[in-house]
Amino acid sequence: MKVSVKPIVLKLRETFRISRETSDTRHNVVVRIIDDSGQTGIGEAAPSVYYNQTAQSVADVLEGLNWPDEINPLRLEDFLSDIKPQLVDQNSGLAALDMAIHDLACKRLEIPLYRLFGLNPEKTPLTSFTIGIASPEEIRRKTEQAADFPILKIKLGSEDDRAIIAAIRDVTSAPLRVDANAAWSQEEAGEKIRWLADQGVELIEQPLPTDDLDGLSRLTETSPLPIIADESCRTPRDVIQLRNCVHGINIKLSKCGGIREAMKMIHVARAQDMKVMLGCFIETSIGITAAAHLSPLVDYADLDGNLLIEDQYSGGVRVKEGKLLLPHSPGIGVTLNGPKPSATN
Repeated sequence: MKVSVKPIVLKLRETFRISRETSDTRHNVVVRIIDDSGQTGIGEAAPSVYYNQTAQSVADVLEGLNWPDEINPLRLEDFLSDIKPQLVDQNSGLAALDMAIHDLACKRLEIPLYRLFGLNPEKTPLTSFTIGIASPEEIRRKTEQAADFPILKIKLGSEDDRAIIAAIRDVTSAPLRVDANAAWSQEEAGEKIRWLADQGVELIEQPLPTDDLDGLSRLTETSPLPIIADESCRTPRDVIQLRNCVHGINIKLSKCGGIREAMKMIHVARAQDMKVMLGCFIETSIGITAAAHLSPLVDYADLDGNLLIEDQYSGGVRVKEGKLLLPHSPGIGVTLNGPKPSATN
């Protein structure tokens, strides 16, 4: 087995702003596991500085790993159990390896990833399309450009929250999902959620700071809209702690450590009667498609990160009128002819 670790630079189609940061590029890492026959499994790390991870920290830890003497892609649990302790603080790096080994295993079995879990590709949910914080004029333009998407996810958490929603409602009556990225206070969240309930909003994501579980619990008791935890929920243990604090959780492969960990979180959430969303960071089709294969298991999907960048890998999940269409080729279903020339590879 050979392992390749390659940082990549993703150029966003437009400047993307949320409550805590603004960006024009993202730095990710692509991992390839190549077996003796030349067959390749691919995965992607989408590190976030919010979780103290960067492309450099991911590349450094992956290149310094002590690899098992033998890598058998069909023994997924053995491989990931050996590797996971070395990646305790680098979940996005673990996610990349997890995706790559699942991709390689399914290619050997000649099945698409969703079949490994016995899932029905017809039961994928609609994905939302994300509109970042911007001026009302820009919001109107972006909303018009997203007319093909039946659900929009709106980033709030600035002094312009009401103006942003008003600008969107000037253009569309589509259902909205709101993500405050932990920017509101308890009082502000309560007030804005009551207002948003009358604006065609169907859920609120991470309204309060990450560690304010008591505040989330109090807000959830009175909220007219479902509250979904994102930044507050990274691991299966977090799902247990969030019971009765929120209505549901947002799982991201690069946040939790990959497909295996995501499956654990889904099962723990379901055992506690919680709603489940599959989300993403800004990623290529590799990371987005890997997550999409699990989407028949969830209530909500926010898998549009590859649509926000100029450079995408070939193949992978497609979106038609918001519906996620899974690839049926073996593995994740993303080909290796690489990003378009606009990307740094």
